[in-house]
Amino acid sequence: MGRKFSVKETTDGGCAPSRAAFEKLKVALISVGAALFLTTAKAVVGFLTGSLALLSEAAHSGLDLFASLVTAFSVKAADRPPDRTHHYGHGKIESLSALFESILLFAACLWILHEAIQRLQHAETSPVVNVYSFSVILLAIVIDLYRYKALMRTAKKYHSQALEADAIHFYSDLLSSSLVFVGLVAVALGYPWADAV
Repeated sequence: MGRKFSVKETTDGGCAPSRAAFEKLKVALISVGAALFLTTAKAVVGFLTGSLALLSEAAHSGLDLFASLVTAFSVKAADRPPDRTHHYGHGKIESLSALFESILLFAACLWILHEAIQRLQHAETSPVVNVYSFSVILLAIVIDLYRYKALMRTAKKYHSQALEADAIHFYSDLLSSSLVFVGLVAVALGYPWADAV
């Protein structure tokens, strides 16, 4: 027998739990789709052009994808009502999710730093910079900015730590994508080492 959900306004002007759960899960799932698209696009163009920057960005977006999946799971689980083993509900799941995503972000930074050092030390072949390289990174910047704003807005509205952590993931992706764009411009101007910086 299915559970019925209703959307109603509360006396303090807030939304009923069912509406909050729906909005949080919706924004989390859209972020999953965005991260999946960005991971695929960056990986394909990165392999075709040999750009470490784009491949690193693909790995970063891959972690964003995993983090977004964790977020979607946590916001869904956190909105479950109290039960015998969780007398005060499941809200702490979001806090654990936020901590886990912070660890993922730190791991991504370490991996990118390692790969950049390896590329600089071994002076590998210069990457190919073309319209596809610039297009995918500019598209990534736009999507990252949009997802950051949407996630942060919903996180503040419902005081969701998991959504806020996911927003920070997309913001870090936005910053790194912006740096990659600058690096691609430098490579196009004749400075191939900039792809690894």
